[in-house]
Amino acid sequence: MGVSLNWLKQYVDVEETPEVIAHRLSMAGILVEGLEEKNGDIIMDLDLTPNRGDCLGMINLAREVSALNGRPVRMPEVVLRENAENIEDYIQVEIEDPDLCPRYTARVVKNCVIGPSPDWMQQALINSGIRPINNIVDVTNYVMLETNQPLHAFDYRLLGQNPRIVVRRAKDGETLTTLDEVERQLDSEMLLITDGQKPIALAGVMGGLNTEINDDTRDVLLESANFLGTNIRKTARKLAMRSESSMRFEKGLDINGVIYAVNRAAQLLQDLAGGEVVSGICDCYPQPVEPVTILLRPQRVNQVLGTDLGTGEIKGYMNRLGLAFAEQDDGRLLVQVPSYRVDLTLEADLIEEVARLYGYDNIPSSLSQDASCGWLNPYQKFRQVVTTVMARYFNEVINYSFINPIAFDMIMLPEDSPLRQAVRIANPLSEEQSVMRTLLLPGLLKSLSTNLARRNMNLSLFETGMVFRPGEGRLPDERLKLGAIVCGRGQTNWMKHDIEMDYYYLKGMAEILLEETGCPAYSFAAAPAPGYHPGRTAAISCKGEEIGIIGELHPAVLEAYGIKERACAMEIDLDKLYSLCSQRIEAHEIPRYPAVERDLALLLEQSRIMAETVQVIREAASGLLEKVTLFDVYVGEQVPAGYKSLAFRLTFQSYDRTLTDAEVNAEMEAIRNSVQARLQATIR
Repeated sequence: MGVSLNWLKQYVDVEETPEVIAHRLSMAGILVEGLEEKNGDIIMDLDLTPNRGDCLGMINLAREVSALNGRPVRMPEVVLRENAENIEDYIQVEIEDPDLCPRYTARVVKNCVIGPSPDWMQQALINSGIRPINNIVDVTNYVMLETNQPLHAFDYRLLGQNPRIVVRRAKDGETLTTLDEVERQLDSEMLLITDGQKPIALAGVMGGLNTEINDDTRDVLLESANFLGTNIRKTARKLAMRSESSMRFEKGLDINGVIYAVNRAAQLLQDLAGGEVVSGICDCYPQPVEPVTILLRPQRVNQVLGTDLGTGEIKGYMNRLGLAFAEQDDGRLLVQVPSYRVDLTLEADLIEEVARLYGYDNIPSSLSQDASCGWLNPYQKFRQVVTTVMARYFNEVINYSFINPIAFDMIMLPEDSPLRQAVRIANPLSEEQSVMRTLLLPGLLKSLSTNLARRNMNLSLFETGMVFRPGEGRLPDERLKLGAIVCGRGQTNWMKHDIEMDYYYLKGMAEILLEETGCPAYSFAAAPAPGYHPGRTAAISCKGEEIGIIGELHPAVLEAYGIKERACAMEIDLDKLYSLCSQRIEAHEIPRYPAVERDLALLLEQSRIMAETVQVIREAASGLLEKVTLFDVYVGEQVPAGYKSLAFRLTFQSYDRTLTDAEVNAEMEAIRNSVQARLQATIR
């Protein structure tokens, strides 16, 4: 926002240099980003925080300068020469939706002469970034910049016979051609100004072309109203037409400032356009707003700020801010907040005002005396372990929680899949981010595609984040998931072999994670999954309960994301894994007796999976079997078609004695008999 220093000086004496004023405002929370000399004036570029929308008006900014330099504010005096007519003979106002429009006022100024506004007004508008049009429109813009109250001028003649203003919600499908000559399609969430028959303005955003001020205008209806900021913001966003007016309504305006603004505009039309002001104001104010009163405790001020301010000093700051107060017997102050300071609603807000005027740099720094050491709870430690383990082998990515619903088609989710039941965003920035993600795979695929397009060919990415499903209450159900995706080959150097990052590579990484997190008994079993390659996908289970999926991605999914390389992915429900994992660290005595190893080679049908074979071996053995390791898989000339050879190394261990050959032979015999009977295996 650009502010003319010459214009500001009309309301408050500013003897300091522009640099000093800029520094003082910045130290008081009104950041001045720069100073620019323009047409013999100094323009201050302000960066206002959202809660200080009041400083978009010159008079309110002058109040800030007054609070800093102690000089009084000079409010422009409004003196009107009204004629003998009555406003009620010219206009009536009706508000059908007071929740969206709590107050609407109107004045009529007759017999105006349209022409250019004076040079001083045009210069003020140009320095503020607004293009001068004519004296009628320029007056409304000038008063808006001065008071922070948006105004609108209607050509009274174009309001029809027996004109009346009706403020109501638009009807679905209703249209209005606005001043920019664009026909707008409206809905029932938008607020309209009508003449009782047709729409004439989009409330708080822009006027209608059908009542535009033109060269033939003589009689003017001035609107000064207060609209609900959230409604104006949604309307401006839906129609992509944010204006100076809508920006001010969004931030909240002084509901009691509408009268002064409309009178000020009428006075300027009287002086600059020769207008004749009709007596009276049409003011529709169904539920007057009472002033906000806040209890301020001086001891609380010092407790929060770490200062030692006296009650007299705090009262002085309230006076400088123009805040009326009454001191109670116990020293507490009952502060009445003026309606133009819509940001002051709590005691903490007043304490912040004291801090601003006292000076943030004057507040001493000190360490908290009751500081205590923070600790991670078990769940936080679990998450930390997951991230640490994955970061050893993968690069972490962070994707948006909002996705495009088209992603569900791109990853081949069936139409009846529960994962399509996504939480929709009420006011999405775009269709690209209109629903909450129900799984991490779309984001990982997009990250992979983006990197491959930039010639980053060997990739291993992971993400931990929330997924969302519709809940029973107002809020969605959230679950923490881990997702990972790999593509290409591992790095080649003197320590590592050049290996393909395929399903087995990713499965090995998953096993490392499960062991590091204390998963007691995990398994991988072939299972189909949407988006994954049939026959190359497995379900991950812990204690017999499924916790995730791992596999090679379907070629059609990769093609949808423009990926030409093979890729594998996995997704694990970390909340479920945490509930199944053991959080205790278990220690075992180092065995003092030697282990015995035996090899077992089996000829099996190719349809048999290794996990099933290991399970049969373990169930056949007693508690002496410590470990089962697959060390060879062979399919070739010496093996019949449709069969494969699996070679296992079995490790037997006792913690209280040395095993004898007879004991181990008995174990091996039981295992051979079991695999032959249950798996129809041939011992090689």
